[in-house]
Amino acid sequence: MALAVDRHLAILAGISLSFVAVKALRRFIKKRQNNAPLPPGPVPLPLLGSVLSINAYEPWPTYTEWSAVYGDLLFVRSLDEEITSQKPYWTSVLVLTISSNTRAVAKFRPMQIKCAREIIVNLVDDPQNYHDHFATFSLSVVMSTVYDYDIGALDDPMVQTVIKALVPGLTVLTPERALLLKTFPFLLKVPDWCWGSSIKRSARGSRERLNAMADIPFRYVQQHMADSSLVAQSSMVAENLRRMERQEEAFKPIFENALNKAGTTAIIASYETTAATLMVFFLAMVLYPEVQKRAQAEIDSVVGKERLRTEHRYPTSMQSCERLGDGSLSCLLAYHMPLRVMMYTMGISFQKRYPDASNFIPERFIDSDGALTSDDPAQYIFGLGRRICPGRYNADSSAWAAIAIMLATLDISSAKDSQGKAINFTPKFIPGVVR
Repeated sequence: MALAVDRHLAILAGISLSFVAVKALRRFIKKRQNNAPLPPGPVPLPLLGSVLSINAYEPWPTYTEWSAVYGDLLFVRSLDEEITSQKPYWTSVLVLTISSNTRAVAKFRPMQIKCAREIIVNLVDDPQNYHDHFATFSLSVVMSTVYDYDIGALDDPMVQTVIKALVPGLTVLTPERALLLKTFPFLLKVPDWCWGSSIKRSARGSRERLNAMADIPFRYVQQHMADSSLVAQSSMVAENLRRMERQEEAFKPIFENALNKAGTTAIIASYETTAATLMVFFLAMVLYPEVQKRAQAEIDSVVGKERLRTEHRYPTSMQSCERLGDGSLSCLLAYHMPLRVMMYTMGISFQKRYPDASNFIPERFIDSDGALTSDDPAQYIFGLGRRICPGRYNADSSAWAAIAIMLATLDISSAKDSQGKAINFTPKFIPGVVR
């Protein structure tokens, strides 16, 4: 038995050394071919790059420090690998049919208001599990938009299918871990008993759960459409399935597969981002009660304290949230950018642009006349160019509805101990796709 184990370890070591040798050779050849300068950044170690300098669980402090040292544009090599990340063409096109502009998402506005009001009821009845209520809201909006599926509660079977797929996956599959698998793909092939196999088991379990998350709601729409006794659905999947019927037979399987992936992409893109946005909003209101009071006073001055406005109007942030073009890349022209480099637009602190950036100061976006400045965060928080979030209008509208209704109806403060004193805490963030 020991001999067999030693043989397996020797094979694994040989494979690892082969990968290192190939990486070194590729790196040497590319350096000989390209003498153009790269953007500034930390000096990489041979083969490893800067991977040892990045905490996979809390990478953002390192990126913030590097930004302060090297400027707004920096180049980091991790594990000596340059990777790319692109959205499938069909996925982007299909999602855009529901969220390409404010008019396209207007029909979902009543549903968003309904889901936002359900947050209030859930928070009043069960304030301790506020994250679950935010997750329910996030899923309710996207499941209704994409599949026209009405979520009753967090224990809804469809919700549980989605949560079982997303919660472990979003924490495990960080960009840093994805880069590790890209560099050493043999980690997905090592035996279960071998060191390093845990990432393979996690990936395998995540794939199975993601497949279930994609197929179950998709089949729900198909079954609903096949039942002539039911009212016709109005959702992204249903509308595109009806459109698919006009396609040539040869293209239908491709179209259906792309549509299935588009629905999954919409869920993955919105679940954590919306829930995390509301979590950070709650945190900001607890840490900055004076900001909460000013926001509540602003709402009261417009809609009053007796009732919530029901007239459908687009919020200002939606009106000003316009799609950017491909953006200006003039700052990149002075540098050589490797063909397959992954580019991040990071939302970290910019002390030059926003003094005291680590503090929550929303009035920095309001001029002396009380109007919004031209520095609108919506111009960059959803991405840039052709990589911009196709669901940005839907996301902006749903987050606006939830935050406005919570401010209009609730006072948000720290939990109290048995003696009625506020419980002190230190905010901590966990790694994931958006954190």
